[in-house]
Amino acid sequence: MKVEHIIFDLDNTLYSSTSAMDAGITRRMMEAVAEFFGVDIDTAAKMRRENLPKFSTTLEWLRSEGLSDTEKYFAQVHPENEADELSPDENLRELISGISQSRVILTNSPREHAERVLKKLNVADLFSAVVDIRACGLQGKPYEVAYRTALEKCGGDISNTIFLDDQLKYTDGFRALGGTAVLVGEQNGRPLNCASPIFERLPHGKQGELLKINSIYFLPDLLNKF
Repeated sequence: MKVEHIIFDLDNTLYSSTSAMDAGITRRMMEAVAEFFGVDIDTAAKMRRENLPKFSTTLEWLRSEGLSDTEKYFAQVHPENEADELSPDENLRELISGISQSRVILTNSPREHAERVLKKLNVADLFSAVVDIRACGLQGKPYEVAYRTALEKCGGDISNTIFLDDQLKYTDGFRALGGTAVLVGEQNGRPLNCASPIFERLPHGKQGELLKINSIYFLPDLLNKF
């Protein structure tokens, strides 16, 4: 496989899942759920844990329960000052700019969130496009339309594009199309079983291939193996 294009997830992929932003987003989601159902935070968290596996996102679940004001939800979960929770990464720009493949962002968040994060990380100009949840008709990953929209934006196809994400259900969505997906990060419920930054390579078949790297900083090593 010759990798000519890369589709990047945003949150917990370009930055660590230990970031204060991850905790902030989760807290605000719980507040939105609690407000919508009229319950306390602990009950909201329990309801989300029980229901989220059936849906692509918390938003999709709430919409199935009758939420209609998606813009209010976006504003609540992603306030204008949210980037204050994210620490700058002085090394990320050098990493991304050193990758020769074309690059787009695919996120289940709204565009304004992506723009804030990319600006804070000083890499906004290094991606040719941002495909957000609105661009997919509110059907984000792991729906096929999300990946197809990102592929169209980057000018690639399944045969020459890889997709990076920190959640297995989203990498599985890309693999279901026959693509090669890369699971990023240590906190994904699957233990490392070797010293290499790549710990798993599944065979091709009806589904595509799954690889794993511990962090975005192992991406150049991975690309050298294609």
